[in-house]
Amino acid sequence: MELLDFYKGKKVLVTGDTGFKGSWFVRMLTLAGSVVTGYGLEPPTDPSLFEIAGIRRTVDHVTGDIRDLEHLREVFDRVRPEIVFHLAAQPIVRDSYKEPVYTYETNVMGTVNVLECIRLCPSVRSFVNVTTDKVYENKEWEYGYRENDRLDGYDPYSNSKSCSELVTHCYRQSFFQDGRPAVSTCRAGNVIGGGDFANDRIIPDCVRAVQAGKPIIVRNPHSIRPFQHVLEPLFIYMTVAKRQYEEPELAGNYNVGPDDADCVDTGRLTDLFCEKWGDGMTWINRYDGGPHEAGFLKLDCSRIRRVFAWRPRYHVEEAVEKTVEWSKAWLAGKDMLAVMDRQIKEFLKIDDSEDKRFGR
Repeated sequence: MELLDFYKGKKVLVTGDTGFKGSWFVRMLTLAGSVVTGYGLEPPTDPSLFEIAGIRRTVDHVTGDIRDLEHLREVFDRVRPEIVFHLAAQPIVRDSYKEPVYTYETNVMGTVNVLECIRLCPSVRSFVNVTTDKVYENKEWEYGYRENDRLDGYDPYSNSKSCSELVTHCYRQSFFQDGRPAVSTCRAGNVIGGGDFANDRIIPDCVRAVQAGKPIIVRNPHSIRPFQHVLEPLFIYMTVAKRQYEEPELAGNYNVGPDDADCVDTGRLTDLFCEKWGDGMTWINRYDGGPHEAGFLKLDCSRIRRVFAWRPRYHVEEAVEKTVEWSKAWLAGKDMLAVMDRQIKEFLKIDDSEDKRFGR
């Protein structure tokens, strides 16, 4: 509850609020009592969590492109945020091969524009740039990558996020050496959860197969990733931003991922989905060639655990169970904002007696 108390009344700006993670994030911040402004393009998928749950009605949403520096500055000047989270990105590896220029413009110059707005906005005290576990030069070795390992993503998406890390480091060294604002990057693993409708992601593919009444098609069942429920990294982003707001010396680069046991291959994740869903769901291994993607990727998250005493709350089995629960509720036509709220409160272990402190 200390974390939620900190955010009550704080002015927070989130880029990429219309995306999957962004929608969950602005809802969590809103329930914590923050004054939330979201900046992003129209939802990138149809359907989208942003529209399904009516998130647009719950925040000060500004439709805009982070490549548009002038517009972004106008929003910063109006809002005067105290805390900024940068989630806006072109996040799909395969799409980055199709549109590399757009990917670099968004993921690199978009970061430059956000940092430039922060440089010119004295109200900002804390900034977290959300990147990816794919920023590292991936040698597909068996141990997890640490924050001081070499950055050099292979594909345009991964490489552009590596560049975003370097841009953030440059601004921190050049303009924010006094810790005002405090600046961190969070390198998160693969997230799953209800409301992800993106292309070329395994859980959305599973849900689409359920809707179509067909077996799930898995492109590469042997690729290993650090899967975690979407609420896990969002919670730690809030924690990092809070702690560095209070203690700027804690700012830095942090891996955010699950326990080692939850780094599983895509085939195992799909097995779990089929088990939790029931109804005889099955999957088919159908490798389609496609562009290069890493086969093995694992993070060493010992630093963030040591600094912030953080431990993931859900294992991969529980993460899949919560995803299936959300998806079944959506297909049944339930109130999805209420479902989101319930899952957020369950994750944060908020009971009915504490509801009033939780923005109710």
